[in-house]
Amino acid sequence: MIEESHKTRLKRLRIRSWRRGTREMDLLLGAWADASLPELAPDELDVFEALLDENDHDLYAWVCGQVTPPERFSPLIRAILDTAPTPRGA
Repeated sequence: MIEESHKTRLKRLRIRSWRRGTREMDLLLGAWADASLPELAPDELDVFEALLDENDHDLYAWVCGQVTPPERFSPLIRAILDTAPTPRGA
């Protein structure tokens, strides 16, 4: 098997972040990936990639605070929410 380069991995993760299946998650994860992926260490990329494997409905419930995310995703969910734009009128 051919090992994926770091640059290729980042590109693949960005694409997956922008093509989630629900527009809300596309906007949230895609924007965060654009801004943050290059700064992540390989083990942090592993966690983000695992997060991308999760169901959008579960992700949405986690980011909305309806359900507590699994502990391994909690710091990442917080980081994503910390950089999310605030809706108008909020």
